[in-house]
Amino acid sequence: MAEHSIHILSTRPLKKELVEKARQRGITADAVAFIQNIPELSLQLSDAINSLAQLRLVAVFTSIHAVEVVRGELNGIRPPWTVFSTGGATKEALLDIFSEKDMAGTAKNASNLAEKILKQPELREVFFFCSRQRLNDLPETLAAAGVKVNEHVVYQTVGTPVAIDKAYDAVLFFSPSGVHSFFSINTLPLSTTLFSIGKTTTATIESYCGNEVITSQWPGEASLVDLVIDHYSKTAGEVQSTP
Repeated sequence: MAEHSIHILSTRPLKKELVEKARQRGITADAVAFIQNIPELSLQLSDAINSLAQLRLVAVFTSIHAVEVVRGELNGIRPPWTVFSTGGATKEALLDIFSEKDMAGTAKNASNLAEKILKQPELREVFFFCSRQRLNDLPETLAAAGVKVNEHVVYQTVGTPVAIDKAYDAVLFFSPSGVHSFFSINTLPLSTTLFSIGKTTTATIESYCGNEVITSQWPGEASLVDLVIDHYSKTAGEVQSTP
């Protein structure tokens, strides 16, 4: 692969080490934030989190942003919670509060996490810290199985659309909210390859365009960047092997 032969756009900021990792494989990455996550801070929410921090309960997280809001309200307290979460950055953030022993289970997405939670014997109630725009998969699956879901909305996601006038080989999407924001003012040529985290994000992309979508089943920007690198490494290899 020729150096800097591929140009990609990430629809949210990327860590510097991931941008450098891509650059070393001939991929130049630009990043533009198409959504903003805003904590829903209030005295009522703070009191609720601090009250719950005194109880033994089952807590569920599917977003690093929810973890960050809750961590900020705990003021260094380590609650006696049993925790379920999606993997990747969400679990890593939780390990700044809890130990591995506190982590009862992780999964690659909310649907699989709900299935794992339901395998716990005699579980009747969970506390779900989430966004106002959260997906229905987890709470509906648990509720249908008789598990009470106490939802605590700790942040909301708002779109921050930006018009893109540069041509990219690929665009990276991380959530349905990011997809909606991007396509609210942008279109893409069919030659642009799209990379997506999870089936729900992919389905949202497909509602806007007919481009090729390559889906990562694992959460986290590192997984998606690795998928991009792997895809273009294979493409370069196929081109070089063509007689």
